[in-house]
Amino acid sequence: MKRLERNALIVGVVGAVACIIGALVYPAEHFLRSYLLAFVFWLNLSLGCLAILMLAHVTGAEWAFPIRRVMEAAGRNVVWMALLFVPVLAGISKLYPWAHPGALQADKLLQLQHVYLNVPGFIVRSVLYFAVWTALAWTLSRWSWLQDSPPDRTYGRRFQNFAGAGLVIYGWTMTFASIDWLMSLDNHWRSTIYGFYIMAGQGLNGFAFLIIAGVLLWRYRPLSQVMTNTHLHDMSKLMFAFLILWAYQAFSQGLIYWAGNMPAEISWYIHRTTGGWWWIGLSLIILQFFVPFFLLLSQNLKRDPHKIIWIAAFMMLMRWVDLYWLIIPNFPDTRGRLVFSWMNIAAMAGVGGLWLFLFLRNLRARPLIPLHDPMLLRVLEAHEHAN
Repeated sequence: MKRLERNALIVGVVGAVACIIGALVYPAEHFLRSYLLAFVFWLNLSLGCLAILMLAHVTGAEWAFPIRRVMEAAGRNVVWMALLFVPVLAGISKLYPWAHPGALQADKLLQLQHVYLNVPGFIVRSVLYFAVWTALAWTLSRWSWLQDSPPDRTYGRRFQNFAGAGLVIYGWTMTFASIDWLMSLDNHWRSTIYGFYIMAGQGLNGFAFLIIAGVLLWRYRPLSQVMTNTHLHDMSKLMFAFLILWAYQAFSQGLIYWAGNMPAEISWYIHRTTGGWWWIGLSLIILQFFVPFFLLLSQNLKRDPHKIIWIAAFMMLMRWVDLYWLIIPNFPDTRGRLVFSWMNIAAMAGVGGLWLFLFLRNLRARPLIPLHDPMLLRVLEAHEHAN
């Protein structure tokens, strides 16, 4: 694992250096777009795993036990993502139209929105979001560590109550964060289900990552002693469920605006269905939904680690494509024509390399299996029967 850490760090540093060069050579807004895309993708992965962790605690899900420490490690990365958010804060005036100099005087709608869409409020809310998410992630991780030694069986109810409240708080904060960081890239467009759409994507991305991590760790002890095909099947079914939820949110949002046919609202879709963007949207329909939908109908495939890991990896790739489709067409010079910059790859490598390095360090810091959790005995018994 140390070798993987080192390689991830190297990739992160090389990507970061490439981003710095790009920011110096090209207009700053081009770098900031690519950076925002990469930042949101990797933050969504942390928050998706954190939300799944809380869901697992609330439901007492046995499928989550072998990968609980994976979810905790990914969730704790949110504190480092707060530091990586600094370039976005520094580039507010270049990313968001409502923060451009003179925008308030020129935009009558913004004059009404200014109570909410203003730079001080944006910064304060962003700090609050990260503070809340960090508190949720570290509290659940700390209790999990305390459960290891000495054994204390009272944590089950504590986990359940805290995670239940945490899911509500996560839903509220993520809704407003998606409005601030993504939807306000076009302050003339709004959607009442946009936050749910983003959260559905986070859950889909989180389960895809957990399947990949679970399959890779399954080859080694101690996961090889507790994880079974049943656990993999359950995770794959939940990834399938979030795929349907994501598609439902996307279709519902599009249907509402198509039926309304209001110029101020439908323009958001026009920017994403003209020029080369049409092909990106079509790929999301076919490759992000229909292809994996029909593949995941197979029970045997969902239980096969050698096949499901490739589907999960493909789902993560398409999650990036979806975010690309959501973010990049908001900028005037990209509307009506598909653009792609090498800085998109550099930013993904820079932020992703650092994210993976920190995730692997988190994962290595504690035992991979909760040592004294009451569920451990049931999982071991199930593993024996499966073999």
